[in-house]
Amino acid sequence: MRGIGNLIWFLCGGFIIGLLWLMAGIVWCITIIGIPVGLQCFKLSSLCFFPFKKKIIYHPRVRSACLNIIWLVTGIPLAVISAAFGMILCASIIGIPFGLQHFKIAKLSLMPFDTEIMTE
Repeated sequence: MRGIGNLIWFLCGGFIIGLLWLMAGIVWCITIIGIPVGLQCFKLSSLCFFPFKKKIIYHPRVRSACLNIIWLVTGIPLAVISAAFGMILCASIIGIPFGLQHFKIAKLSLMPFDTEIMTE
């Protein structure tokens, strides 16, 4: 089921969101200061391409709170895009699981530092 879900997800917006995160990571990695942010973009890109059977664990820390505030420059626009895809997909019964994955990615888009992506 995971393979079929990821294939349908890839066609229902996962490819577009994954490419956007990949491009954001490349732009951030051009500068030396932006490399930590770029690495988070690449982590989100890999999640966006294949999100099913992956669990996100949050480890809130003070350091991560400061980095997450800086991160919002990149995260807010891409979180809005993911949330919009999620709302569109949740309009139909068949699209609800894919919309929920978009909402999971939108939440992670707002606070990616000190999170761990685990395969279930």
